[in-house]
Order: sequence, then C-alpha cells, then structure tokens
Amino acid sequence: MITPAPSDRPPDRPVLVSLRDVHLSYGSTKVLNGIDLDVHKGDALSIIGPSGSGKSTILRCINGLITPQRGEITVAGTAVHRLHREAERLELRKRIGFVFQQFNLFPHLTVLENIAIAPVRILGRPRDAVEREARALLERVRLSGKERAFPGELSGGQQQRVAIARALAMRPELVLFDEVTSALDPETVGEVLAVIRDLIRDGMTSILVTHEMRFAEEISDVVAFTEGGRIVERGPPSAIYRDSVNPRIRAFITGLGQAAPQDAAAPLNRI
Repeated sequence: MITPAPSDRPPDRPVLVSLRDVHLSYGSTKVLNGIDLDVHKGDALSIIGPSGSGKSTILRCINGLITPQRGEITVAGTAVHRLHREAERLELRKRIGFVFQQFNLFPHLTVLENIAIAPVRILGRPRDAVEREARALLERVRLSGKERAFPGELSGGQQQRVAIARALAMRPELVLFDEVTSALDPETVGEVLAVIRDLIRDGMTSILVTHEMRFAEEISDVVAFTEGGRIVERGPPSAIYRDSVNPRIRAFITGLGQAAPQDAAAPLNRI
C-alpha cells in the first residue's frame, strides 16, 4: 500500500530528488529491487527498516557513490545515473551534504579548519569569509567556543555536530544523514538529534536513514519502510506508525516500543 504524501505544504514545491525503478545487485544478491521515490524541496524523508534492507545504499546512489545497474536518479535536475566521469560526480557532491555514521574529521586539524577546508579548497571561497561562516555554523550546532579544539578533544556527539557543520559549510541543496547516531554514546544522541531537528524546521531538504524511531515519527514529512531492497510502504508518519495494515511494519514498529516523542535534549529510543 502506498500512502500519499502530506498535503499541508504548498502543492507547487518542486521535486528535488527522484528515483525510478532503481536496481542494484552484487552478484546474485539483490540490494535494491525497484526503488521509486520522490522528495520535494523542503521535505524531510526518513527511511526506516531492518538492517540490510538497502537504506544506506539508497543514499549512496543519490550521491553518486554507487551506480545502480538499472533505473533513473535525478537530483535538482542532474541525471545522476548518467554521470560517468568522477569530475561530474564531484560537481554533484558539492551540492549534496552527506553526514556518515563515522565522523571522518581530520584529526590534525582544528574544528574550525575541518569546517573551512572544503569551501576554501573545493569551492575556492575566500578564507576569511568561510571562517566567519564556520563560526556561525558552530553556533548553529551549539558548539561555540570549540573553534580551536581538535577532534580528539571532543565527545562523539560533539564530533558528529562538527561533521554536520562541515556538511552545511558547502551550502548544500540537500543533506543526507546515514544513521548518524549509531556510533554515539546514548547520552550524546539527543544533542545531535536536536541539531538535526533545528535544520529540518528551518526547511533544509533532508533524507535520513535512521533507527531513531520516535525521532523519525516526529520530524518527518514522509517515512518510507524498506525491506528486501524494496520500499514496502511510504507516507506521512501517522500512516506508517499508527495506520499501517501491513503486519511486517506493525511488528517492526511495535518491537521498538513506540511512544510519544520526548524532549530533544534526552536520548531517544534506538536499536
């Protein structure tokens, strides 16, 4: 059953990301088996489902890190499936922020330098302007005063917030979050989720692969449930979490002990 997307936003918002009949296999193993998906500008889409169901692979296909064997992927007018040269893929990635499970910060650079390096070297922007923006981004992710710290001096949650600021420094049209709390201590999860919540409320187009079930229910415009490389059902959070008649989805949600969303500062239920 495919449930229509929420209707409380303006109907003329453009589709920023589109996937049509996307297939990917490794040998005889089907990883993606006919993915169809649209994400409108300003939307937050959460992809949930069991491990190994193709969630993270969808993000990597959108970003051009993986090329599917079949299907079409379009991001802001760019036909990603037709990009064959690495230089073309790099141009695409300048427009898409990607926040991974691991922080991937440069350990020998300060927090400020980690955020500023890509806009200066890749986009060719003036260092002074970039560093001013980097300080503003650190305030946005609630890390003012950490400019001169090195990654090794920060908690996992703080490092992940630096990684989010680094992605935002490229001024992306879209941000992909790939299970960004899975490597964190439970006490720091809430810090990262609060930052993501603020970005989504500000209208950042986002696709999140997450096991933070209550968080996904709270912040998403659309939730997609994947299994076996397929999107089994998608729709507004209420359609997935409360109204779905699919027994597999109901069992998955029930197994996570769903409850009402809680305060941003507190860790949310995870698997």
